[in-house]
Amino acid sequence: MIRSSCSHSPVGIRANREAPIETSADLVAAEDVLLFVNAAITSTGQREFHSSAGEQSLSLDFLHRYLLGNYRDLYAATLSLDINDHNAVLIARNLLVTTAEADPAQRHTEGRLIARRLALLPPPRVYRLFRELRRAKVNNRRTRAIMRDWLAARPDLAFDAVKYRSAVKVAARHAHLTLGREAGVGGPERELGTFLFAPNRRAAYATPILEAWRRAHYEQAALYELPYTVAEGFAAKHGVPRAVFLERIAPRLTRLERLRLQESARGLEADSVRADLRAMPLTRLASYVLALSLDDRVRQRAELTEALRAAARRTAGEQAGQWGKVVAVLDDSFSSYGSGHKRRRPLAVALACHFLLAALARDYVPLWSSGRSDALLVHPYGATPLGERILDGLERGPERLVIVSDGWDNAPPGLAGEVLRIWRTRLDPGHGCGIVHLNPVYDAADFDVRRLAPTVPTAGIRDAEDLVALVELAQFAEGRTGIAELRAHLARRVEGFLG
Repeated sequence: MIRSSCSHSPVGIRANREAPIETSADLVAAEDVLLFVNAAITSTGQREFHSSAGEQSLSLDFLHRYLLGNYRDLYAATLSLDINDHNAVLIARNLLVTTAEADPAQRHTEGRLIARRLALLPPPRVYRLFRELRRAKVNNRRTRAIMRDWLAARPDLAFDAVKYRSAVKVAARHAHLTLGREAGVGGPERELGTFLFAPNRRAAYATPILEAWRRAHYEQAALYELPYTVAEGFAAKHGVPRAVFLERIAPRLTRLERLRLQESARGLEADSVRADLRAMPLTRLASYVLALSLDDRVRQRAELTEALRAAARRTAGEQAGQWGKVVAVLDDSFSSYGSGHKRRRPLAVALACHFLLAALARDYVPLWSSGRSDALLVHPYGATPLGERILDGLERGPERLVIVSDGWDNAPPGLAGEVLRIWRTRLDPGHGCGIVHLNPVYDAADFDVRRLAPTVPTAGIRDAEDLVALVELAQFAEGRTGIAELRAHLARRVEGFLG
């Protein structure tokens, strides 16, 4: 466990020394928490354009250990923020592993936060967490209670037993649930134990999905009553042609499965697999658009544009049209490609922010770093002349300037930082124009997202849907507020999160 023995953050003090913060310890604490939140929003431990997966994981693991060791209550409170699922699982795991280090009050609050967060996570991630806890031999009473309650709250555990059979079996064993010991006794609930631990013992199941799984071993028609991922294996076993399988399994596909399979199904003329693009989450939809070829984007321009605008209006909600005059500087340079693991992710975030800001603003001007004006046809290309684009944006006199970039300003290097420094210290010291830098990429070497200038707040961003909340959080990064305000902000988020 890494603990702080002096008042230094991992990267030193970088905020404005003239800021009205009570003590240097408060400043360090506020910076440490914000460092961690930025990392927990942007990093997934996967390879990025400028750093390897190993560097990302090592840097992220250090921050988790540092914050857990020094600010355990704040570390747990970050579960209530819009951090990504990867880090939410890591936080839950670390808190459960170190249960003995928490006092009763902390254990009570942590238990509620973990339970609430697990309820919001995709089931595969939660089952993977349970596997890790079993592998780490973490089996304290709190862990077993959290696992028991999460499984009990599942809307259809029989569905889970079919789709995630080995994972449910591991969880039942590790949490000491009676599910397994009741195998073969009888009854719809108890037959779940039979299905998990001795599936061939019964000649028939009363639960429809369990019975469909049994029949699918020798009856093709039964596989279309199963979840797609399970049915796919049975279809291969029975030699069902792919096009026929997709046509018949289409009614059981989830929204994301439809989106993922739509293009391949179109090639097989399986027309039943059609995703409702207008109902897709904004950033996910932007990733889908960027995965299409430029010719396909031109061919489907009207449908894709309307879907992106509809998703943006839905995300903006009541704040649509309330942001006044907004200029956005959006990075579509070559580094926005991301990596093989996170292909075009930074560019997808920029594209989604573009449509969301257009919905939020009364008057909106987008400035892409490449100089392009057709957002639907953006692709990673060229250098990053952020300084020039920021100058162009400030000349338009916006009320807000939002920069979405990985922060690698290189044409010429450092121009963006100088422009922002002079603007904030000489030309607009009263903050007449609100400037925020949103960065979708974690910089492993710096333990933070890369900043353009110390005078401009920078916040990590994972999904464009979090943009409004992040702009609010970014004020803490200006060094004008301290740990007291940050604790109050987190307390409000925790209260709202727990209901």
